[in-house]
Amino acid sequence: MLLGIDLGGTKIEGIVLESKENPKEIIRHRINTEEEKGYSQVINNIKSLVDYIEKKINYNFDKLGIGTPGTIDPETELLKNSNSQCLNKMPIQKDLAKTLDKNILIQNDANCFALAETLLGSVKDQYPDAKNVFGIIMGTGVGGGVIIEGKTVYGSQGIGGEWGHTIVTDDGDECYCGKSGCVESVISGRALQIYYNKISGKKLKFEEIYDRRDSDPYAKETMQRLINHFGKGLSNVVNILDPEVIVLGGGLSNIDELYNEGYDELKKYVFNPTFKTPILRPKLGDSAGVFGAALL
Repeated sequence: MLLGIDLGGTKIEGIVLESKENPKEIIRHRINTEEEKGYSQVINNIKSLVDYIEKKINYNFDKLGIGTPGTIDPETELLKNSNSQCLNKMPIQKDLAKTLDKNILIQNDANCFALAETLLGSVKDQYPDAKNVFGIIMGTGVGGGVIIEGKTVYGSQGIGGEWGHTIVTDDGDECYCGKSGCVESVISGRALQIYYNKISGKKLKFEEIYDRRDSDPYAKETMQRLINHFGKGLSNVVNILDPEVIVLGGGLSNIDELYNEGYDELKKYVFNPTFKTPILRPKLGDSAGVFGAALL
């Protein structure tokens, strides 16, 4: 059996799958993260969740996979780039291994998403022989994961697939990463809300902006910004990786325009006379992260 933990800012979710070959759900359980109470509380809550699961199914695991916001720095072995601030610069992998007495495998949530959709989700259903897959999470932030031959590409610095922090424009707000005009600071849900507020003077959630796209000229301009920079940013990935399949996830993956207008925009920038790589909708939804963690 496989045990996976999805560590989010609000909830920690655990799942047990029967096996990789038969990923039937044995048990799933969620508890609150309580990150506002600090790093030690998060570690204790993960232990409580694992203890609960093991007791319920009467089985002790010797290893588990965890999907986290952020990634482990291979040099320092500390977590970095996490929007859950209490986790940054902490030896979470070592501390969990000691606290749980288990082998801990950690990847960021975008890698877990890409792995799950490749091995269990949309990619498996539609392109089961694909060897080179790029998975995208677009929501409050923007992340990505590269899957080659069924395995995540972690990278020498743990930042494999992080297209969200590649530069697409000089006309962009400053990102928490320290740069301006990166993909996340231009086409994430949060960035699009900021842009709309800047040009219209109104504060709306992205869902409201999207609903007004045909009647509100500022909403239309915001959507065009999304389409243009989605194509431009993703073309950089395609020109380097040349993936067989691209799969979208996150809240913005529900936007129909990304699969047609965004696709046409992408084609303009790809270094090839033709472009036929499919962009797939996700299959697993919110389950992708915890399934991917189990598959680690």
